[in-house]
Amino acid sequence: MSDLMDILANGAFWVAVLRTATPLLLGTLGVLLCERAGVLNLGIEGIMVAGAFTGWLTVYAGHGLWTGVLVAALAGMVFGALHAWLTVGLALSQHVSGLGITMLATALSYYGYRVSFPKVNTPPTITPFEAMDWLPIPILGEQTALTLLALLLVPLLAWVLMRTPLGLAVRMVGENPQAAEGQGIPVMAVRSGGIIAGSALMGVAGAFLTLSAFNAFFFNMINGRGWICVALVVFASWRPGKALLGALLFAFFDALQLRLQQSGDGLLPYQFYLMLPYLLSILALVLVARKAAYPQALMKPYRKGER
Repeated sequence: MSDLMDILANGAFWVAVLRTATPLLLGTLGVLLCERAGVLNLGIEGIMVAGAFTGWLTVYAGHGLWTGVLVAALAGMVFGALHAWLTVGLALSQHVSGLGITMLATALSYYGYRVSFPKVNTPPTITPFEAMDWLPIPILGEQTALTLLALLLVPLLAWVLMRTPLGLAVRMVGENPQAAEGQGIPVMAVRSGGIIAGSALMGVAGAFLTLSAFNAFFFNMINGRGWICVALVVFASWRPGKALLGALLFAFFDALQLRLQQSGDGLLPYQFYLMLPYLLSILALVLVARKAAYPQALMKPYRKGER
């Protein structure tokens, strides 16, 4: 118990929590936007890999860090457009298309790395974003600008979805596309736009890992974070504010298990600490998901004119 209290009292622990939560928050907001428009995007895992690789490679080639973030977002948009064409334009299975996007984006990124660095065993490094020392706010001042961007996107996305005509259109095509069509809303265009915009956020989520959390790209660095984001959207009941809470909750458990491993007394195997964040997150998900009101048209293909 004393070890736990010492961990919670350490400011560095909360800095790690917020840092760990940042890519989860960006990815969760991206999935949330896609699903609010009625489309499940299981391509997030591969899109995050592509964002991590393209953003890092752009900076390694001599361009600025924000240029790398932009390129990562564009990479996400390209795969999002492909997913939109398959699921909205052709009305194909959203599950199969998403998994295909994940495999394609991951394979292309790994292939691109091998072609770019055929004889390199250790990943080349870049100079990542620096901490915002100028910001006089505890914990947040020790993060990078991408964390601040992620936090600002939460109220912005909530405002767009709940307070603007565009957000109403997105929610309508995710709830009742036939009614939206009757109101003159271009359902297929709005759904496609939601997927592309959400995928851009997924690409930035991947870029955070190579441009902020670390300084290099290596295989398997996404490590299932995309699938966690998909689950966090359900935990958040498709609301941006609760998405922030879910990302922080998982990050808290993840950071905690790392420190418990370091301060462990050997009574418990390290695998127990590794599974702790997933176990507790699943428990929280089960308790919340039973009451979640999901978009009624989620995963239902839409064909214009059908009733």
